[in-house]
Amino acid sequence: MNQSLRSKEYFDQRATEEMGRLLKTRDMSQKERLAYAARILAMTGQEAGLAGQLTARSEREDTYWTLRFGLGFEEATAEDFIEVDQDLNTVTGEGMANPATRFHLWVYRNRPDVMSIIHTHSPWASALAAARQPLVISQMDMTPLFNDCAFLSEWPGVPIADHEGTLISEALGGMKSIILAHHGYLTAGVSIEEATYLSVYLERAARMQLRAKAYGNLTPVDPVLAQEAHDYLLKPSIVRATFEYWCRQTHRAPGMPAFT
Repeated sequence: MNQSLRSKEYFDQRATEEMGRLLKTRDMSQKERLAYAARILAMTGQEAGLAGQLTARSEREDTYWTLRFGLGFEEATAEDFIEVDQDLNTVTGEGMANPATRFHLWVYRNRPDVMSIIHTHSPWASALAAARQPLVISQMDMTPLFNDCAFLSEWPGVPIADHEGTLISEALGGMKSIILAHHGYLTAGVSIEEATYLSVYLERAARMQLRAKAYGNLTPVDPVLAQEAHDYLLKPSIVRATFEYWCRQTHRAPGMPAFT
């Protein structure tokens, strides 16, 4: 007996309900999630010496949590995150912030929805930035970035002052990520998990784009289907479950120091 075909909407709704009910996540403090995010970035090859930055909005106005300067992503523990104010004075914890994190303030001020920001000079995204090329959404795994990845075509210099913060936040606009020409990238998530998820997928997308260019011009994904995939793959349940999987991977990654 032939059964009527089920629609995408049916399976979307069913999967969303089941993921919310069956995918369990652990309770972690904000600093623990930041530490895992840093380890995930290191595990996926996104360390950039001391240039990488990872922050999360604090409950206090114009303050944020960040990894104390002098440590690499792979070294991060929860105790290594400090809270700093708008002038980069440390208000909680010990140590100093990376001076270049100050431009994060402008994103937080302009985007109340953003709770976490990642900026780094990862190899493939930086290669795309060096080539001064925006991202072309040409494959399904790139679609979380569809209509959500801005492009700043001019490098404003080392982002340690007000001017750079203004330029970058304005270029980002309402999007969740941005490629910074001659520089690197930034992701801005509604959670630490989402910022990390976008960072990993942005680096993969840049790698895919540069490799695919060897075969000719890229063909963008149909925009209607790309938007559909974007919305599905950014479901909070999928983002959280993926983050949890990566957290487990960090404990098994070769050469990754154990948490202390």
